[in-house]
Amino acid sequence: MLNDLFQAGWFADHLDLVAVIATALLLQLLLIKTLSDGIKLLRSNLIVSGLLIVLSISSKILPTAGLLEASVLLEELATIGWGLLFIRLTSIVIFRLLLPAMRIKSPRILQDIVFVFGCIAWGLVRLRYAGLNLSGVVTTSAVITGILAFSMQDTLGNILGGLALQLDNSIRIGDWVRIDDVRGRVVEVHWRHTAVRMNNGARVIIPNSILMRSKFEVFSSPDSPNWRRVIRFTTGFSVPPQLVVRAVEKALREAKIDNVAADPLPQCLVLDYLEGSTHYMVRYWLTVPQADETTDSMIRQHIYACLQRQGIGFELGRPCMDINLTSNTKQVKAALLQEKINERIKNLSTVHLFSTLNEEELYQVASSLRENIFAKNDVMTKQGDVAHWLYLIIHGEADVNYEINAQEKRHLAVLKPGTVFGEMGLMTGEPRRATVTARTHTECYRIDKPIFDNIMLTRPDLAIEFAQLLSERNQELLKIHEDNIKPDQVQHGKLLDSIKQFFKLSM
Repeated sequence: MLNDLFQAGWFADHLDLVAVIATALLLQLLLIKTLSDGIKLLRSNLIVSGLLIVLSISSKILPTAGLLEASVLLEELATIGWGLLFIRLTSIVIFRLLLPAMRIKSPRILQDIVFVFGCIAWGLVRLRYAGLNLSGVVTTSAVITGILAFSMQDTLGNILGGLALQLDNSIRIGDWVRIDDVRGRVVEVHWRHTAVRMNNGARVIIPNSILMRSKFEVFSSPDSPNWRRVIRFTTGFSVPPQLVVRAVEKALREAKIDNVAADPLPQCLVLDYLEGSTHYMVRYWLTVPQADETTDSMIRQHIYACLQRQGIGFELGRPCMDINLTSNTKQVKAALLQEKINERIKNLSTVHLFSTLNEEELYQVASSLRENIFAKNDVMTKQGDVAHWLYLIIHGEADVNYEINAQEKRHLAVLKPGTVFGEMGLMTGEPRRATVTARTHTECYRIDKPIFDNIMLTRPDLAIEFAQLLSERNQELLKIHEDNIKPDQVQHGKLLDSIKQFFKLSM
């Protein structure tokens, strides 16, 4: 077939079309090497090229059957098709290769507009070659355009709105926007509409004309993803605001909460004093807008756990009028308290550190300890801090990390329920040797030094037994991380002297 075309002089008569096809082929090869979806473009262009080749071949076969008019028509259609394919490839190369290489950002809709106008121009050129008077066509098309513009005002408004939005980059794919009651991520920007994917999975279609007439908020974008969130809570007037602000900020800044930016740091503010309560606001920056509700929930859990550890959890969100109707209040409260103390004694008796205490001493400790809760990633003890209390884990788990420097840390162990930590600070007053972080939601007993003061004064001999227990515990820690703990720190005699001095014992 190609030999017949050569002999008929077809290539000589259609050098311009041959040049267009060759150029289109080179452009396609360039796109394959540079664009990630180059293979996909090649596949679609090959299908179109195959159809055009079939038309070209058919236009040469039909004259043998006496179908000259059909042959001319097919040849013209093939020529128009090759021109449209060339215009498409050229627009892709310009807007997806050349302009990005020159660091010029252009909206996708501009590429579509250029392609459409190129196709119209190519069609007019072919009509002119066919001998059609374009002046009459322009006059007629102007009348038709006026009629269409009048009857399609809304559609044209959407098209022009989409063009304007993309030309000035008011809204882009990947932006998180709020429009009235719609909040989500922009997934499509077309001629007629903009599509927004909400967090619940719904896809909302918004006409571009509405975006042009209405106010909308872009609260997160790929260039600036952080979104400031606000969590409100209240406490009673009896709680000092300074205590609440300081405790909440410390807890939130130390905890490594997923999707919360480290800079700017979370901030707690006092909003107002209303209706018998102090109103607070926590501001933090969210890095993943899609996780807004789950992250808000984690922040609230950390706030509650923090205030509970400060002994003011019962004040959180407390109403102004609190009425309780019960019978035998004192008896019920006493029974509940005794039940709680018995449970504490049961948990304490299983711990090796308290095995030397008698029943009376266990009861004294159990009735005086505090129950603390920690949300996931809460810092329970900080390496280097001085705190005269220990924790007994009742539920949950905790990670122990030795901080070598500000950037590097080493994981030492996972603490399970029934584990005691912080005993060195309670017995000797020494700084914390590692940082303990809640691995899960964790519930603990907190035992302060004053609880042991009376016991140690009445039974000084306990100091020897506690020193032996601490020495054994330090030997275990030394085996885990022997390069960071000095041998003289685990000596029984030094521990005993530290306990005596800390509790002011004379033995």
